[in-house]
Parts: sequence; C-alpha cells; structure tokens
Amino acid sequence: MSARTKQILRAVVGLALAVALLGWGFPKVAQTTWSEVFGQLEQVTPWESLGFGALVLVGLGCYTFTFTGSLPGLSQWRAFIVNICGSSVSNLLPGGGAVGLAATYTILRSWGFKNRDVSTSAIVTGVWNTLARIALPIVAIVMLWFGNDGLPRSLTSAAWAATVSGLAIFAAFVAILASERAAQSIGRGLDRVLGPLFRRRKRTMSVSELVHDMRGRINEVVRTGWVQMTLGMIGFFGFYYLLFVLIMRTVGVDMLPLGILFAAFAIGRLLTAVGVTPGGVGVTEIASVAALVGWGASPEAAAAGIFLFSIFTHLMEVPLGALGWLVWSMSPRIKGATGDDDDPADKEATQPATP
Repeated sequence: MSARTKQILRAVVGLALAVALLGWGFPKVAQTTWSEVFGQLEQVTPWESLGFGALVLVGLGCYTFTFTGSLPGLSQWRAFIVNICGSSVSNLLPGGGAVGLAATYTILRSWGFKNRDVSTSAIVTGVWNTLARIALPIVAIVMLWFGNDGLPRSLTSAAWAATVSGLAIFAAFVAILASERAAQSIGRGLDRVLGPLFRRRKRTMSVSELVHDMRGRINEVVRTGWVQMTLGMIGFFGFYYLLFVLIMRTVGVDMLPLGILFAAFAIGRLLTAVGVTPGGVGVTEIASVAALVGWGASPEAAAAGIFLFSIFTHLMEVPLGALGWLVWSMSPRIKGATGDDDDPADKEATQPATP
C-alpha cells in the first residue's frame, strides 16, 4: 500500500469516526436527542451569532502576537493569514497538524522568510501551544478550589497528568536552552526513541545535531519574544473562554458557576490535540458535554452549547482559511530568498518524514 493510499485511508477513517462520534455518541452521552438540541439552538439570534463570530476573530487576532513574537519581521496581518490557512487544513484532516505545518512553511517561504527562521518559529510556537493547553486544567483546579465548587475526580486526574507532562516538557525545553550538555543528552535520547521512525528516510543530521544547531536560534527567540508570545496565548484562550461562557448562557446553561464552565472548557481545549479525528472533533465535544451534564447542566442546553461552540471555533476556521488562501494567492511573492536553503539543519527541521 502506497503512502498516499494510507493517508487517504486514514483521512476517510478519521472523518467517519468524527461523524459517528457526533451523530450517535454525542447525543447519547449528553442524554438528549438532536431534535432537542436544535430546538435549544433556536434561542440564538442572528445578532448573537454575529457577536460570537466577532469574538472568534478577536481570539485569532490575539494569537497573531504569539506568531509574530516567534518570527521577527512577520506583520500581524500576515500572521493572521498564515494562521487561518494552517488551521483550516489541520481541521479538515485527522492528524492534520503536519499538513498545516507544511502549509505554514510554504506560505512563509513565499514571503521571503528563511528556512531556519520558519523552523525555529514552528518549534517555539509548538511548545507554547502545548504548554498552554496543559496549563488549562491546572487553572481550572485552582478556580474550582477557590470557588468551593468541588473537585471532580476526572478533572483532578487530568490536571495531575497535565501537570506531570507539562513539567516534563517545560523542564526539557529549559534544559535545552540553558545547558549545552543537557541539549546533547536530550538529543541523543530523542535519537534513540525517534530513530526507528526515520529508517525509510535518508538523514543528513541526527536529532542530537539538530538540537545543538537550533539551540542558539531558539534561545534568541525566547529571550526576546516570550512575553509577547505568552500574552498572545492568554488573549487567545481568554477570548475563547469568554465565547464559551456567552454561548452557554445564551442556550440556557445559566446555573453553573464560572469555575465549572472553565473546567469543561479546559477539558475540551486539552483534547483538541487528539489526532484520531480532524481537530479532535467528536472527542472534545463528547468529553465536554459529559462534564457539563455530570456537573448538573441541562442535557439539551449543554449539548446545544457545546455544538455551537464547536461550530464557531472549528468549522468557522474552514471558510476563513479558504479566504486566507485566496488572499495569499494574490499577495506578492519574494523570489530568490533562499538565504540558508543549503543548511542541512533546516532541511531536517522542515521536511516531513516519509510514512
């Protein structure tokens, strides 16, 4: 079976699983029916929908500060375009993050950014995104603790798991930046773990050499841009949480305190990384609605709210991405900006592995 056939098969299976989870599993877990969900959605007015859409745009606008902080010279407008283009691709395919990264790389290279700068940006923003999603359940625990709303065992377990994994990722990242010896040790460890994945591919550098080569670049980006990147992530998730709360209040989930709502929001954002379906669709909705119903929300109202939130934060990015691709196709290209194309480290960092 060819690599392309495998990719098509994975896409078909992932989409079918997403449809099954949403169509059958979602209302079953929520203990309601789709007719009741749509009846609840009739409460939402067109003006409210426009307001929800505006909040999505503001949230995406905040994320551009994370992008520009990791890639000096990138404007806010171009960061917005490349973000919605990459996100739209990622949301259409299971495990679409790699395809979205390739799209991001293509767009940025067409604007004259060098391989080494794009690859460094991809690594730093990837770490910032992962740490932010891991931090959300921990913040939820703090909100529930101080709000005396109770600490559900499932959320506590998720928060502990997120804490352990988050500290491990953060410690490894800091060690790479702070110590050459630690960077070499981590690189050798990754070589042993990832080596079997690259058997079919000719490699010009080991992971250890790549980590060493990029360490200086990452250090510089983090030193100058960490505040901007962090504030961008806070703004992004902050406006998305505001959107989540407003949607829930609109459809009738008005009895649960903000701490509980943030806990359900955190669970959903953490599970968007699940790659078995496009953007984790189906998995995130089921987990979030199960949490809300378990904590006392009306089943039909909770299901309607989660479904509407998914439409605005997931499906809305697809037409936005199509518009972004159109804008990019009409934007001027910078030819001959190869700069460091022959740098073997950059080729290792940006070329996708052959499956």
